Amino acid sequence: MAASSVLAFDGLTVGFAAGPVVRDVSFEVAPGEIVAVVGESGSGKSVSARAALGLLPPSAAVSGSIRLDGRELLGADPQRWQQVRGTGVAMVFQEPSAALNPVFSIGWQLVEVLRAHRELSRKQARAEAVELLAAVGIPEPRRRMRQYPHQLSGGQQQRVVIAMALANDPKVLIADEPTTALDVTVQAEILALLRRLRDERGTSIVLITHNMGVVAEIADRVVVLRRGQVVETAPVGELFTRPAHDYTRQLLAAVPRFGGEPAPAAEADRTGLELTDVVVDYGGFRAVDGVSLRVGAGEVLGLVGESGSGKSTLGRVAAGLLVPRSGSVSVLGTDPSSLSAAQRRQLRRRIGFVFQGAAASLDPRWTVRDCIGEPLLVHRAATGPEVGRRVADLLDAVQLPSAVADRRPHELSGGQRQRVGLARALALEPQLLIADEPTSALDVSVQAAVLDLLRQLQAELGFACLFITHDLAVADNLTHRVAVLRGGRVVEQGPPRQVLRDPAADYTRGLLAAVPGARNPVEV
Repeated sequence: MAASSVLAFDGLTVGFAAGPVVRDVSFEVAPGEIVAVVGESGSGKSVSARAALGLLPPSAAVSGSIRLDGRELLGADPQRWQQVRGTGVAMVFQEPSAALNPVFSIGWQLVEVLRAHRELSRKQARAEAVELLAAVGIPEPRRRMRQYPHQLSGGQQQRVVIAMALANDPKVLIADEPTTALDVTVQAEILALLRRLRDERGTSIVLITHNMGVVAEIADRVVVLRRGQVVETAPVGELFTRPAHDYTRQLLAAVPRFGGEPAPAAEADRTGLELTDVVVDYGGFRAVDGVSLRVGAGEVLGLVGESGSGKSTLGRVAAGLLVPRSGSVSVLGTDPSSLSAAQRRQLRRRIGFVFQGAAASLDPRWTVRDCIGEPLLVHRAATGPEVGRRVADLLDAVQLPSAVADRRPHELSGGQRQRVGLARALALEPQLLIADEPTSALDVSVQAAVLDLLRQLQAELGFACLFITHDLAVADNLTHRVAVLRGGRVVEQGPPRQVLRDPAADYTRGLLAAVPGARNPVEV
């Protein structure tokens, strides 16, 4: 370990009953350095990070060395780990809503973290908690102390988790996918916060991410993992301009870039979905305010905008799950609100829905065969052996092996679950597909494969598609037209080459400016 390193992994190997998941991993983190650790799901990124906090399960077989300020961590007793966690090394977990306790206020949780390591009165801890919330950019921190996690936005929850990690001024902050599924503007704010922590406090940061734009924006050095092994380590500029390993080049090639555009829609003259002056209220809050959109048959319309802009609400309106307060809705030539229950049931079989969290949308007790076959049985589109044949055809269509049919969702990777969700959505051969953030949490290579598959199936089957996303580069590559939403209103819409490369609205220009690294394509 170099004398200047604050944290060093040397020959770290971690194995479970099924075999090793981390093999001979070595890299160092200097004081005040941001090191990005990248690689696909299962490459060993999070396992390596958890080993540095002693958070691996007892069944894990661990060897090698992890040193903090030159002192060995592996094999430490519980008292030593108690000292290290929070003060030596702290972690920001991927999903803030899961890391925060829903039954306690934000203030209570911060106070408990502060008092766990320091002899502070509750009054002193509360005063420091308020300062921490202010430091991470939470507005009105005294009032927020009384709020519960569900009362905060995703970006605010992530800031609270970062505040908790910083509560005892750790030397190293491990951030595990801290910007996954966040809007580009919120993502930019979180990255600016991490950079400020490094600059002002000298905190070393290990950033685990699958977003290569984030890496380009913030990292000093990059460690590339594949199947539990380090395949390349390099300064960020060198890695992006002169990647040495084929796998690194594959990762960079999979990053969606501005400039691509799909072929013209085949049957855009026929209407799949049309909304005219649609207004949706939730209690006293206006979620959608006079939106008009049209999606032609064979066309992909991208809906982009920040959280709360009305994207998912419009998806629910399009699916017939929500009746607007005013305005007209035409789904495949029919107004859903004018139909009887039986007619609405028939209409819904012509609509497919791909959810953002594939794992949550699939019944964990069922096999993949059951999950995909359910719509066929519910709508009596197939019975008996025909269901099995249709499921096999759908698995083939989404490029999954037939053996997957007998597995349960938790036995699949994230990309495989998303393909199962797509197969289920296509089971009844819909004429309208609504895809709500279907690739937001996927690795870049898996995301590229799912998007290629969706593009291919849409071209073959000719369904109209409403594609909801916060990833502007994905929208630029996949969609035929883009509509930008802000505060429930459309600020502009048109072809991607117009909206995303020569925007008319200041808001759209702000969204594009917030995309990390996306406006500067990587030369590979």
